[in-house]
Amino acid sequence: MANWCNNWVVFEGTPEAIEQLTQLFKSMAEQEQKDNCGQLPDFVQDTHGDYFYNISQDNESAGVFQYETKWSPNTETVKQIAEHFKVDFTHEYEELGCLVYGKATFENGTLTETCLDSQDFDRYELDEEKDTYHFEGKEYDSEWEILDTLLERKIENQLNTTKI
Repeated sequence: MANWCNNWVVFEGTPEAIEQLTQLFKSMAEQEQKDNCGQLPDFVQDTHGDYFYNISQDNESAGVFQYETKWSPNTETVKQIAEHFKVDFTHEYEELGCLVYGKATFENGTLTETCLDSQDFDRYELDEEKDTYHFEGKEYDSEWEILDTLLERKIENQLNTTKI
C-alpha cells in the first residue's frame, strides 16, 4: 500500500491559461471518480507513475489545487503541465512517513526545488510523554512550524549560494 504524498500547487499565468488549467483539473477529478484510479493529462508522458489522486480545487482562488501522489511529489509532471500552458507554479508537498517535505518553483522556464533531508528531520525531537516537539531550545505543539522554518532556511541558503 502506498504512502500518500500531499501536494499543493498554485499556478500563475494569464486568466485564459488558468481557466484552461481549471478545466483540465476538473476533468481529471471527474474521470478519477468514474474510473477510480489516478489521472494524468493526455499530453504528459508518464515515466514514473506520477498520477494525480483525490484532486480538489481551492474554490476561493483560481489556479490553486490540492491532490495526492504515491510516495513522492510529481514535480516533473507539474512542470510538463506548466510548460504546456505556459504558466509558472509553486508546488509544496509533504509525506512525513518517508521524510518528504519540500517546495518547488517554476518561474520563467526555470525549476528550483528544495526539500528537507534526513539530517534536517534529525534536528528536532518528539517528547512522547508530553507530546511536544523540541527544536533549538524551544517547545512546539506541532512539527509543522519547525519544518517550515527548516525549509525556509534551506531555501534562503540556496539563494545566497547562487548569488555568490
